[in-house]
Amino acid sequence: MSATRIPRAGLILLGLLSLGWGLNWPIMKVVITEIPRWIFRGDAILLAAAGLFGVAWFSGQSLKVPRGRWPQLIGMASCNIVGWNMFAIWGVSLLPSGRAAILGYTMPVWSALLSVWLLDEPISRRRLGGLVLGMCGMALLIGAEFEKLGSAPVGVILMIIAAIFWAGGLVIYKRDPLPMPITSLTAWQGLLGGIPIALSGHALESVDWGGISFWPMFGFWYNVFIGLLFCYWAWNKLVQMVPAGVSSLCSLIIPVVGVFSGMVFLGEAPRWQDFAALLLVLTAVAGVLRPEPPSS
Repeated sequence: MSATRIPRAGLILLGLLSLGWGLNWPIMKVVITEIPRWIFRGDAILLAAAGLFGVAWFSGQSLKVPRGRWPQLIGMASCNIVGWNMFAIWGVSLLPSGRAAILGYTMPVWSALLSVWLLDEPISRRRLGGLVLGMCGMALLIGAEFEKLGSAPVGVILMIIAAIFWAGGLVIYKRDPLPMPITSLTAWQGLLGGIPIALSGHALESVDWGGISFWPMFGFWYNVFIGLLFCYWAWNKLVQMVPAGVSSLCSLIIPVVGVFSGMVFLGEAPRWQDFAALLLVLTAVAGVLRPEPPSS
């Protein structure tokens, strides 16, 4: 298999992941209208981790962490769960959901730089072209909101920090993949990362669960089962299949889904920049997924 080609199962995962995480950006915006942001993320992550431990146990997968690999696992959980979720949910509370998604998915830039530095992954012309096209699409979407973003610099900074954490977690895994089943690996990350988020949330915030209305509660459980349990598992599976640069580039389709789902669920009007960005991102992803020509 080509180093940059995703197998059919990976393509299916990518499609489901794009829908699951793309739809989740406006959903999170709805949830945090009634559930405090860190209680929301911490509790949802721990429930999703419990579900993943159950799936792993019932399917007969080993839950044991290999000897000497706890520091790496804690590093991944610190980046993928704690860093990403705490900064992202704070950022999305200060920005429009679609624009927060766009800023969060500048992750491929940081991932590409870290992969060259720490993984010695070469940037082929095709991957570089895909990165440029994809980030041009992101720039189109950000550019139209420049004045709004400028009025919320804290939100912008938080989302960029979140993207750097996510890229760091990806590179930590790819540098020396843990010999663990993906379900068990995802469950341990959720448990290790969810505990500090939940503890800080309940220490600093409060919530009356009985007073939560239908849609925020629906969004909470959507996050548990789809946004966290399934999508984190699917992301880790995709990362296992292909190089870090390829998986991060393919993730660029997710914020486009986020922008358009924001239009549907939050009533945002479409603009020409949204459609142009969609074309650029799809072209970038298609270029990366297309098989490399055979070497002569």
